[in-house]
Amino acid sequence: MLQATLRSLINKLWDRFWSGGISNPLNAIEQMTYLLFMKRIDELDTQKMRDKEKGHIQNYTSIFDGTIDLPNFKDPIPKETLRWSAMEGMKDDEMLYHLQQKVFPFIKQLGGENSFFTKHMDNAVFLIPKPSLMRDAYRTINEIYSEIDREISEGTKDGSQDSRALLNDIQGDVYEHLLDELKNAGKNGQFRTRTHIVQLVVELVFADISDKNVFLDENFRIADPACGSTTFLLGAFKYILTQFTSDKYIKPSDDNFMIGTTGDLLPANGHKKLEEDTFFGYDIDPTMVRIGLMNMLMHGITQPHIDYKDTLSKNYNEEARYKAVFANPPFTGSIDKEDINDNLSLKKATNKTELLFIERIHKMLTEDGTAGIIIPQGVLFGSGKAFVETRKLMIEQAELKAVVTMPSGVFKPYAGVATAILIFTKGRSTENVWFYEMKSDGYTLDDKRNPDHANSDLQDIIARFKTRNPQTDTDRTGSVQKCFFVPKAEIVENNYDLSLNKYKQQIYEEVTYIPPKDILAKLKTLEDEIQNDLAELQSIFQ
Repeated sequence: MLQATLRSLINKLWDRFWSGGISNPLNAIEQMTYLLFMKRIDELDTQKMRDKEKGHIQNYTSIFDGTIDLPNFKDPIPKETLRWSAMEGMKDDEMLYHLQQKVFPFIKQLGGENSFFTKHMDNAVFLIPKPSLMRDAYRTINEIYSEIDREISEGTKDGSQDSRALLNDIQGDVYEHLLDELKNAGKNGQFRTRTHIVQLVVELVFADISDKNVFLDENFRIADPACGSTTFLLGAFKYILTQFTSDKYIKPSDDNFMIGTTGDLLPANGHKKLEEDTFFGYDIDPTMVRIGLMNMLMHGITQPHIDYKDTLSKNYNEEARYKAVFANPPFTGSIDKEDINDNLSLKKATNKTELLFIERIHKMLTEDGTAGIIIPQGVLFGSGKAFVETRKLMIEQAELKAVVTMPSGVFKPYAGVATAILIFTKGRSTENVWFYEMKSDGYTLDDKRNPDHANSDLQDIIARFKTRNPQTDTDRTGSVQKCFFVPKAEIVENNYDLSLNKYKQQIYEEVTYIPPKDILAKLKTLEDEIQNDLAELQSIFQ
């Protein structure tokens, strides 16, 4: 959890950007990301050089070693002058010019000629317009990192935390707090799925994996076909790291998810596998692709595979490649039918993205691969042909493990639609479907979304899903528990309807009403008493 001081500093940074003329949240967060990244690579490189001097690592060459040729400069530029720390003491206008003309072009080339980072940074633009804004941002970011250093010092005193893992945690929290402001960008808020919902979906997808070493298999890859800021990919990354973290480094989050990102139990090749060949994300917004790349880098994933690609289009043909796929795809969107990939059979019946993404995700999965998707509840009961065919796909060509309905306030303040979580595994057969009716996600369901952890269903969902049993989870009244199984045959009989209320049994309690004649008698008695009291009052004033 981000401490109050850091939250205050981040809010201060936001306020300064808005007052400085960058009021669009997406533009602002993109520019802040660049500055935080400049600071981050300077500190990371400095730490690695210290480790090299102490003999902890071998054969490391500083990214600031040597010179670089840059446009508009006749002579090569010494890379040491491009460090964040090298700007200390510069005048405001000098600092802005130095960043625009030297440092920013330098970081755009950092990933190497063929990296996703370099590819998508090619069109990036440095938008900070004023020297005064640059100076204020520089100072505030230094304050943020000073506070991070203080928190790391406090957190590692008793040996219960690893300093580098804690640094990644706090930096990640800082960036996620920045991303929270995306909700103020109107439609752009669709890219931000709340962390506790992400953690819930990740837990459900990985619930049946008993051997943690499966995550390190060379063929184990995780994808998000509409990744936005990569929140789902990072949720999966943190879950896997937790499985390879000693108990002493694992702490509960505010929502009672156990998190430990040290990864101290990972084998020698473990970090390399996770950081270079596990996580893949795609998005159709170039700005979000860059933000997603930076988000992964800020969390310690050194070579993120985040690409600009429409996964519903004819330009995307990956199939049977991923062991896990997560998505909160755009709701109520549509796509030109001419652009839809011909391999998607639903193309003939619909151009609704929430349906097409389900088929796309099914195709992306390997045999025995599992998906966790957030969809609008209309997908569960829509009567149109495309809706029915989509549900049939998950039941007949996969094992639909769970349908978790969520209340409509979960995505407030920027979306009020009622949603559900679907968990299905490709290549298996559905015999029974597990339903759970979430009443609370641990936060109030109004626009403020204040904490209400005492009433949260999240941990109950996970616990009951892990111990689910179609022989015992049969009570559909909700009087015993909020979950129950429904046999496949019953669902097929109901045109593959997956709405919870279709199968939930309502309990109607008999209400006894007072007979009308008794009510009238009571009213007459009250009227007589009123008249007597009025008569008594009148006698007093006569």
